[in-house]
Amino acid sequence: MSTDPVADPFLALSARTGRFSYGAPRAAAFAAGGRLLCFLRSAGPTDSYDALWALDTTTGEERLLADPRVLAPGGGEVPLVERQLRERIRLTAAGIGTYALSGDGRFAVFALYGRLFRTGTGADGKPEEIPTPGPVFDPRPNTDGSRVAYVHQDRLYVAYCDGAAPGGDRSAVSPHDGARWGVAEFAAAEELGRARGHWWAPGGRALLAARVDESALPRFDYGGDFAYPRVGGPNADVQLWVLDAGAADAADGRAGGVRLEWDAAAHPYVTDASWESDGEILLTVQDRLQREALLLSADPATGTTRPLSRTAHPLWVDPLPGTPARLADGRMLTAADTPGEKARALAVDGRLLTGDEVQVRAVEGEFEGSLVVTAAFDEPADQHVVLVDPDTGALRRLTDGPGVHTVAVAAGHLLITAARPGEEAVRRTVRTPGGREWTPRDLSEPLPYRVAPRLARVTAYRLPTAVVLPRGHAAGQPLPVLLDVYGGPGAQAVTNDPRAQQHRQWWADRGFAVVTVDNRGTSNVSPAFAYAMYRGFSRVTLDDQVAALHELAALHPELDLTRVAVRGWSYGGYLAALAVLRRPDVFHAAVAGAPPTDFRAYDTAYTERYLGIPADNPGVYEEDCLVKDAAGLSRPLLLVHGLADDNVHPSHSLRLSEALTAAGREHELLTLPGVSHLTPGGVRERLMEKELAFLRAVL
Repeated sequence: MSTDPVADPFLALSARTGRFSYGAPRAAAFAAGGRLLCFLRSAGPTDSYDALWALDTTTGEERLLADPRVLAPGGGEVPLVERQLRERIRLTAAGIGTYALSGDGRFAVFALYGRLFRTGTGADGKPEEIPTPGPVFDPRPNTDGSRVAYVHQDRLYVAYCDGAAPGGDRSAVSPHDGARWGVAEFAAAEELGRARGHWWAPGGRALLAARVDESALPRFDYGGDFAYPRVGGPNADVQLWVLDAGAADAADGRAGGVRLEWDAAAHPYVTDASWESDGEILLTVQDRLQREALLLSADPATGTTRPLSRTAHPLWVDPLPGTPARLADGRMLTAADTPGEKARALAVDGRLLTGDEVQVRAVEGEFEGSLVVTAAFDEPADQHVVLVDPDTGALRRLTDGPGVHTVAVAAGHLLITAARPGEEAVRRTVRTPGGREWTPRDLSEPLPYRVAPRLARVTAYRLPTAVVLPRGHAAGQPLPVLLDVYGGPGAQAVTNDPRAQQHRQWWADRGFAVVTVDNRGTSNVSPAFAYAMYRGFSRVTLDDQVAALHELAALHPELDLTRVAVRGWSYGGYLAALAVLRRPDVFHAAVAGAPPTDFRAYDTAYTERYLGIPADNPGVYEEDCLVKDAAGLSRPLLLVHGLADDNVHPSHSLRLSEALTAAGREHELLTLPGVSHLTPGGVRERLMEKELAFLRAVL
């Protein structure tokens, strides 16, 4: 693909502004009892280098805490493990990627090009570099910020910020034993929602650390050695250890701590961990097929554990962030489904707290004695911030109107973010207990398009859909259809977030009716809706997309079903290739980006949750494999894959391409050297120009 500058004005602006994200506050967290709101933000709409800022919630004043261009004016190379973390959290900005606050909120620490920095968050705080033996990853301070734990070359180290302890390699607190210490393994970081691998005790003297042994896993080279847990094969062996943060120089190969004991053979996945006090650790573990989640209490002195709660489902336990948890009064908060699996709900000590009227999506914290949740009501494209009384289940909405609302909460302070259709910017409002409201400055590029997608629920399954037409389109004039989809489990494509509609409007203005459908199996509609994908991806996905397309054509006469193209990335790429291979009577061209063409070569945690173990369900995996369909291709197909993709290995597209070539089926294959699963800015926009040229030629 050409590396020439992007020619289209909208796409050029999209590339320069990080898809209209540069300059917007992100990664916000309250500190110092809510007195400060820390966040990352670059200097403007075309600046990709995020700096660390703080907003004083008593005055509304913003203060720059750390500027990456001042601290590292020459830039530098981002270590491989940090690049992989940025992939996991879908981070495209440069500069300070992540940061961590001390428990008292007085300090923030971060890694910048592998160097370790600490800064005070107060008015007199100044960034300082902390000496380390080499490049660091995932630094985290203790409660008072006097010590910082970090990972270097697969070992866990502690830096003493007052210089009163051994430095260099003698600051290691984990052994050099061939395992990786203090990190999240691939399955946890990519599929289970746990991106970290070490946690400070409240007293600041002990660390809970993950020990990850990947020696049984196959390895790939993505510019660095990489272990991948292939479906049906071994996972990483994950242990949790309590280490003495003052026991420096653990170079003798022994952990020298206390190992937490649970039935790891029955429950190998650690999905969450935290310290409740210096005398108790809470951890959540799951079985391999994720049908059961246990909340365990662990004694850090002995390593013994005992169960506090159990969440189970015969298909799989759909994760609900913020659960399971123990409430302040000792009751257990868990996720549950209402009767008939109509709604995702909360339960307290096993009793349903919420009902069918609300779909709970996450528990975000506590506010004025109530639980703060994000949830949907009648329209799954919207998301609201809601208070739930933990005793009665009574609901109080803090947001209204269409749009996607999120929240951060701490010590009676709220940060509510509102992304609403028809608005040119996302609104962020800080609310204090005293009634003050502040708005962190947003320096991002205003959204170019005011998009009004036509939402509808179609078919007997009430599939969420959205149609975007060209601006100024004459009613009734036929348009070729572009199905712009994802379609996979755990994701939602039809939303009222205007940021999701910008590039769809660009496609529409190129002369397409852009259609998006959330088939059964996607998230945030109902549990029954999600469980429809159990033991099979392809049939439900494709049947729902076809049925929705035909019902939408009846609602919108503009849709010309004799010219239908489909584009998607990752699972959406799988759907795109699936569509032209198995339903060429409906779909006439496809662009398939990074498609997992054979789920027998995908990862354990994601695939086995839905499809089971390959040896136990060989027919399921064979049915969902696209390679066997190669000889039937009769429609134009463009395959696109980054050669540095560590999520969907490029062999997926290469194998399908080889089968198509062997069968004499014409197609195009575009490989992107150095590009990972998260395509960087500029590459994405040039790729869209390539896609447009391809679709115009074949339609």
